[in-house]
Amino acid sequence: MKIGVNVLNFGPGTDPGVLRNWARTVEDLGFDLLMVSDHIAVTPDVARQYPAPFYEPFTTLSWLAGITTRIRLGTTVLIAPYRHPLLTARMAANLNELSDGRFVLGVGVGWARQEFAALGVPFERRGRLTDEHLRAVRAAWADTADYGNRSIPIWVGGHSDAGLRRAVRLGDAWHPLRCTMPWLREAVGRLAALADEEALPVPGFAPRIVLRTTTAPVEGSQRLAGEGTIDQIVDDLEQLRLLGAETVVLDPYGGDPRETRHPQAAWQALAEVAARFQTPRT
Repeated sequence: MKIGVNVLNFGPGTDPGVLRNWARTVEDLGFDLLMVSDHIAVTPDVARQYPAPFYEPFTTLSWLAGITTRIRLGTTVLIAPYRHPLLTARMAANLNELSDGRFVLGVGVGWARQEFAALGVPFERRGRLTDEHLRAVRAAWADTADYGNRSIPIWVGGHSDAGLRRAVRLGDAWHPLRCTMPWLREAVGRLAALADEEALPVPGFAPRIVLRTTTAPVEGSQRLAGEGTIDQIVDDLEQLRLLGAETVVLDPYGGDPRETRHPQAAWQALAEVAARFQTPRT
């Protein structure tokens, strides 16, 4: 199982130097994948959790591709309806070629109503638009003469049955975000059942979990995967491996933008996981 990291590409403490240090730290620790999130118009609903500056993911990852040498690069998640699918297809294919095949395209339907309005995209149609977007991206990539011949995995986010069905129909992996272990166990079974209904293969499983270390164990059914002592976190990773996870992405962001001014705390937590879980070096 591979381990990735959600790198903070936003907030008052983030600048090119910090992003460079994030990338080098994550790669030097041996993690397999570096991912960033996506917003275009930092409207008030977005800014409450993810304030400016917000570094656009394709631009940021293209720059980080030149700073790194081994680690894969991806989006967690690109909001599919925000861009024309041919633009997404072109940028993703170019980034994949420029990074020597290291790109992973994680996509989602989005949640920020004000941002959808600012971009002139109908919020109520975001699910259907995402389906159309993914089909168009795959059709564009099928023209290998124009878009290159390297395969780009598509990870599809979403927690509803519609999201799981989208992953089955259009994704290479299902990419749920920040859930409890009991919920994930149940949802993996639901994913398999939906794949059976569609007479399609079960997609891969690549969850993003929190990374929140504590000195005392966190108890209760509402404990998020990746939250607790280092022993609890390592056990969660092992349980996810047994559930069939091919990659797990660690998300160290606790929700307070002021954290972006002090990335060293996140780096220390990542170092503890790397030391205990023996992250791969490929």
